Amino acid sequence: MKNKNNNEIKTTAHSTYRCQYHVVFAPKFRRQEIYGTLKKDIGEIIRKLCEQKIVEIIEAEACKDHIHMLVSIPPYLSISQFMGYLKGKSSLMIFDRHANLKYKYGSRLFWCRGYYVDTVGKNKKIIAEYIKNQLAEDCANDQLTLKRYIDPFTGSKNN
Repeated sequence: MKNKNNNEIKTTAHSTYRCQYHVVFAPKFRRQEIYGTLKKDIGEIIRKLCEQKIVEIIEAEACKDHIHMLVSIPPYLSISQFMGYLKGKSSLMIFDRHANLKYKYGSRLFWCRGYYVDTVGKNKKIIAEYIKNQLAEDCANDQLTLKRYIDPFTGSKNN
């Protein structure tokens, strides 16, 4: 998702700001759960929760085992408050929409405890490009790690 006004300096009643962060977080145990219908639902849930906190998503990408986001957060909201809210509420909403996950994994904790965050500053274009291309890079890296085993009996490679 991309917004054309992402360079704009924002204002609240008593402050003017441009607070942008690159955030990466993953499902517990790096489960590869972010695909198919679940990927769509997670995207909707995250967008809804960001709207509720007046957090703008500048760029976002959901890879199969982690999420990258470039967000603009108002100064009255700390990054730790926002991430706690986002991960906590989204976990509850994911398990409400997909009750089978609760039985499959045994708890209502969907996300890992930690996350990665970096302030954007002058590198915003580079980070936005990185997030945009992250899914393609992950697929390319997966292809590089695929091994072709040689059958010891026939001498041919398995496909």
